[in-house]
Amino acid sequence: MELTSEAIFEYHQGGKVGMCATKPLSSQEELSLAYTPGVAEPVRAIAENREALFDYTAKSNLVAVVSDGSAILGLGDLGAEASIPVMEGKGVLFKAFGDVDGWPVPLNGCREGGANEGPTDPQRVIDMVAALAPMYGGVNLEDIAAPACFEIEDKLDAMLDIPVFHDDQWGTAVITLAGVLNYTRLCERSMSELRIVINGAGAAGIRIAEMLKAAGAQDVVLCDSRGTVRTARTDLNIKKQEHAADTAALTVSEAMQGAHVFIGVSVADCLTEADIRQLADYPAIFAMANPVPEIRPEVVAAVMGDKPYVMCTGRSDYPNQVNNVLGFPFLFRGALDARASSITLSMKVAAADALAALARESVPENVQTIYAAEGELSFSNSYVIPKPFDRRLFIEIPFAVATAAVADGVASPGFAIDGYRAVLEARNAVR
Repeated sequence: MELTSEAIFEYHQGGKVGMCATKPLSSQEELSLAYTPGVAEPVRAIAENREALFDYTAKSNLVAVVSDGSAILGLGDLGAEASIPVMEGKGVLFKAFGDVDGWPVPLNGCREGGANEGPTDPQRVIDMVAALAPMYGGVNLEDIAAPACFEIEDKLDAMLDIPVFHDDQWGTAVITLAGVLNYTRLCERSMSELRIVINGAGAAGIRIAEMLKAAGAQDVVLCDSRGTVRTARTDLNIKKQEHAADTAALTVSEAMQGAHVFIGVSVADCLTEADIRQLADYPAIFAMANPVPEIRPEVVAAVMGDKPYVMCTGRSDYPNQVNNVLGFPFLFRGALDARASSITLSMKVAAADALAALARESVPENVQTIYAAEGELSFSNSYVIPKPFDRRLFIEIPFAVATAAVADGVASPGFAIDGYRAVLEARNAVR
């Protein structure tokens, strides 16, 4: 698939999102219901009981897609206005896959000193998001540079009673964990046995480490541009200190000696053939730098020959794409339906477990047809992660997320998990 500039600009002409009214307005009666005098009734109801917001406004299905544009995709700091096409795209994905209404909220004036460029001021972002929160049932933070993104998410999650989720931190981590869980089944190793090396110690790399450890991983070495994140270093920020390893390895290559899993959220072409050769038997390589991975699948295939291995990238033109769209629309679907006050670590792990389990099921015929160029899809080294157009995702992930929300005590007391799967199945049938 080759995309031309002309096709891209034509697709984006006029933007990708717009308002769609959910109620008819074609008569005098409906006008009176929609605005004055009828609107006074829900206004009074909300003033008396804040919970009525979820009944009489769009809040229950509306997510703010928030960015200051300080870390846009792989393009860097281009500002809030330049982030809008990405935020609109996120809204389209929210709706198409999770039936969630995601609305772009680009934030100017949230850099140090109130400027529109320069380092992010975490408190300014926190204050602005908190001020606009009444309209939204959830907040999806996007393309906000580390380390500010950690403080922003943590503080907003603590102060708001709606779920806050930074997709750049957790989205890739959820999908990566699903892939690693299925790799353990294929190579017949437990999570606790794995030696894992993560190259890239920004938002995604640190959260991947956290999720792997939550799932039972014990030997995880994180690496940044200066080498391994080890206890002997004195230049580590607080988040890196939490994951500093007691290791003699100084470089990524040294850390990879005998490792079972390499996870890259870093830069293109930073691995060599020699790095792959020194991995343990039956390794997994998650080379997720975009658009060019840390090492090309063709190079890995040439090195490995007939030996078994798992290869994942962030690209759609190779098998095993680690694509965040497998996570955030469905995570928010479950969180919104449960009226969860937070998206807990257990809810994220539950999403990863559900993803992994779905990849082990038979693949529906319509999904096989969409991905016919990849050949027959079935659980194997080349199919450890489900495809985004598998409609079962709409049922399995939200149900797992909502179940975990109930167990963690963050779901609304009035939420009934017993009938929730049937609700999802009915909704999936008509969307």
